[in-house]
Amino acid sequence: MSEADGVRGAEPVPSDMSSQASERSRVTLSSLAKMARAGQPFACLTCYDATTARHLARAGLHVLLVGDTAAEMVLGFGRTIDMDLDVLIALTAGVKRGAPDLVVMGDMPFMSYQAGEDEAIKNAGRFLTEGHADIVKLEADASFGPLVAKMTRAGIPVCGHIGARPQRVAMTGSYGSAGRTRGEADAIVADAVALVEAGCVQLLIEAVPEAVTEAVLEAISIPLIGIGAGPACHGQVLVWQDLVGLTDRPPTFAAPAADLARAYQEAGRAWVVRVANRAVGPSPYTAKPEPGSGIAGAVGGGRSAGGQERPVASRSEPRV
Repeated sequence: MSEADGVRGAEPVPSDMSSQASERSRVTLSSLAKMARAGQPFACLTCYDATTARHLARAGLHVLLVGDTAAEMVLGFGRTIDMDLDVLIALTAGVKRGAPDLVVMGDMPFMSYQAGEDEAIKNAGRFLTEGHADIVKLEADASFGPLVAKMTRAGIPVCGHIGARPQRVAMTGSYGSAGRTRGEADAIVADAVALVEAGCVQLLIEAVPEAVTEAVLEAISIPLIGIGAGPACHGQVLVWQDLVGLTDRPPTFAAPAADLARAYQEAGRAWVVRVANRAVGPSPYTAKPEPGSGIAGAVGGGRSAGGQERPVASRSEPRV
């Protein structure tokens, strides 16, 4: 069926891309570095689809992270390490199409960069060429310095993820914090320095005491994004579903800013009632006239059962 016959087409890109987002210039890695130097925090959220990306761009976000948390939030797995590389690259491309003027960060999933440097560089390159990402993120310590250096030499911007590293859940048994002992804290600072020296253009630090964050900030000169690491970081990121109240047990550092769970359920219940009451509304379409068929009218025109002129269906009307 064609779109005119009722099939939903690609969502059009609105001409009024949002008040705030349309008035500011395109966000780049360079502009984020400039914000960090000026002490101006930038906002990041995870995102996994073009529609959400478009609305977050309108909201004034700076960075969208297409995280391996899609394994949990989108695909229903219980661990991030179950994220498929090809699926994540496709999701990344969708997010970039929805928010072309934001920095989109592709998150390299488990075993997409650990098995060998050649494979890692090729997979990272796919995030840029197929996923249209602006930067890739990989969970790393100082031992990944040589890989980061080779990615940088290949022209791939890298964000090193330090502190708590969820892809190591099979080793630790559960998600948790990091840097709570002097030895762990010193190791995280050393990891940060090594990754910056190797060529990382950003770092992300997760679930550490604020003192560790401060020590990392003192040791580096590139933007530091935090999640559960205190307010001092240049940027802050959360999982979108945690922020809007869609997860049943969000982490303690992710205070919800909305209750979309209730809104989703209320909308779903309202639709169930509409369907049960046959209150979904009349079809906006009438049959095309055919000689000898006795059927009159034209698609999108004619009169409704009540005798009122039926408007022509516009491209903006919802279609399944």
